[in-house]
Amino acid sequence: MDRLELPAVQWRRVSSKLVTVELLGWGIVLIAVVLAGVAMSLLGIWWLVVVFGIAAVVAIVNLALTPRRVRAIGYQLREDDLLFRRGIMWQRFVAVPYGRMQLVDINRGPLARVLGLSELKFVTAAASAGVTIPGLTEAQAEELRDHLVSVAESRRAGL
Repeated sequence: MDRLELPAVQWRRVSSKLVTVELLGWGIVLIAVVLAGVAMSLLGIWWLVVVFGIAAVVAIVNLALTPRRVRAIGYQLREDDLLFRRGIMWQRFVAVPYGRMQLVDINRGPLARVLGLSELKFVTAAASAGVTIPGLTEAQAEELRDHLVSVAESRRAGL
C-alpha cells in the first residue's frame, strides 16, 4: 500500500489569538486546582493536596506547550479533500473527502467570540471522522464553510 504523500503546499494556519484562548482556559484550571489544593491543606487532607499538586503540574505543562501546540494546527484544501493536522508528539492527519461531508458547523465560545475567533466542525457519515478546526477568524470560518458546502454539494451531485 502506498503511503499518503503530503503535497509541498503551504499549510494554512489558525489565528495566533487561539493561544490566548487556550492560555486563559488552562490558567483558570490552574487557579482552581491551586485554590482547591490550598483548601485541602487547610483541612488537613494531605492525600488530596498531592492529587491537586499533580493536577497543577499537568496544567503548568499544558500552559507551557500551548503556543507550540497551536502552531502545529493547520489545514490544506486539496483537490478532493480537506487535510487537517494537529499535534506535537502524537501528530494526527485527517483527510476529509468533500463528497462525504454532511454538516459544516461554526461554533463560537464566549472568550473566542470576544477575540473574533470561531471553530469550524465537519461531520461525515463516520462518527469518528468528525474534524474541528479551532482558532479561525470569523471571516475565515464563514468563507471556508461556504466553500466546503458548495464543493461538497457539487461532489455529492457527481456521485
